[in-house]
Amino acid sequence: MEHVIRPNVNETVVIEVTPESAGWNHLAFKVVSLKKGQRYSQQTDGNEVALVPLAGTCQVHVQAERFDLSRDSVFSQMAHVLYVPPGHDITVQAETDFEFALGGAPAEGKYPVRLITPADIKSEMRGGGSATRQVCHTLAHPLPAERLILFEVYVPGGNWSGWPPHCHDGYAGSPYLEETYYFRTDPDYGFGMHRNYRVDTDFDEILPVYDGDLVLVTQGFHSTAAAPNCNLYFLNYLAGDLLDEARATPPFDDPAFAWIKGDWEANPMPLPTVGG
Repeated sequence: MEHVIRPNVNETVVIEVTPESAGWNHLAFKVVSLKKGQRYSQQTDGNEVALVPLAGTCQVHVQAERFDLSRDSVFSQMAHVLYVPPGHDITVQAETDFEFALGGAPAEGKYPVRLITPADIKSEMRGGGSATRQVCHTLAHPLPAERLILFEVYVPGGNWSGWPPHCHDGYAGSPYLEETYYFRTDPDYGFGMHRNYRVDTDFDEILPVYDGDLVLVTQGFHSTAAAPNCNLYFLNYLAGDLLDEARATPPFDDPAFAWIKGDWEANPMPLPTVGG
């Protein structure tokens, strides 16, 4: 199965992943691109859903409630995130050209419709050295949801994210979570590399990722590198067996690299190393 999905820029639904197309149980994800004046409607059915603006301005109507959302770009502003429980109608009315992500997972309807603002979202600098990155806990514990977990991550050119590599597929007692990585690059012709691998089987894939691409993490350890001078943004949606407060459970780090958390500057190579 192909685990990197390229955008169809000529369609309203630029990217779409369903549990059936991904071969997993919970997580659905799509990116929608509207021209000014266009509308897009969706019923949440049995899913809780999170809508993340990527660029532009819109009105969102959920039943009788109205929400005004806007974002200049993912690289200049944190997101306002609209959380919608099961059994609701969502209509997005684009006031300018508007692009957004929409993902969901099965839920019971424990939590109400809620607009999560940047003031609600924890932002932290994670890692160190060439693994320094910014992680925004866009819809992560303690922000309430049943299954959904969202992060927005910023990786400077030449740096790594998801380091040490980690997994959440049940290996070594890790929680089971399905995950999508939606990428944007700065500049838009930039690129990065994403790796999914296991240590107990011969599964190992290294995927080049470009602006607008989506990667499925179906199993194994994973990490991402940004090419020099090519800054990366990615939006993660996760969903699986963790519910409510248990969504705070961490993944399992690859033991071969987990030691770096004790010294992010370890094992440096001075240059020149050999010769004159």
